[in-house]
Amino acid sequence: MAHLARNAEALTRLVNWARTGVETPMYPSREARAADIAASADHPPQRLRAELTATAADLDDALVALTPEQWRAEVRSALGRPLPAAQVPWMRIREVWLHAVDLDAGASVADVPDGVVDLLLDEVTATLSATDGCPTVELAPTDRDRGYRLGGGPATDPVPVDGPAPVVAAPAAALVGWLTGRTTLPGAPEPPRWL
Repeated sequence: MAHLARNAEALTRLVNWARTGVETPMYPSREARAADIAASADHPPQRLRAELTATAADLDDALVALTPEQWRAEVRSALGRPLPAAQVPWMRIREVWLHAVDLDAGASVADVPDGVVDLLLDEVTATLSATDGCPTVELAPTDRDRGYRLGGGPATDPVPVDGPAPVVAAPAAALVGWLTGRTTLPGAPEPPRWL
């Protein structure tokens, strides 16, 4: 909960950057981010819930105030990747759903809405595929009409000479859980760490 509250504050800083044009990074540094989360993690549950609610409301208010031009303003993620402010809501959606699973309070990857699962599969496979040591695997979501390739370059590349890539078949949400490190898939190779 502390992580989600601090994330809302960080994303609000990006929205303010888009609105004002004054560069305001999500966090001053990785160390400051970790320290802020650690400092608030021991707050009593009631205080954490209040912080989570207040910071989420502040983020919503900041997003609603953006003009069409400000939505297109370029900001940078915590990893330094340039992106338009229009991606901030997705960053929050992703964060909230995945950390709802991490809280281990009854939500699982199977509870993540289908549209969020599909966007995560697109994003995570692209990100991991660009990572050194990513295994080449064809992903076959058993509850979707399309597949995904992990590693080995774009799906349009020729099949490597050593044969076709192994196939990992599972429901889409289970694939997301495995790719993001929330769950395991028996027999599937270990993917690189995501984010």
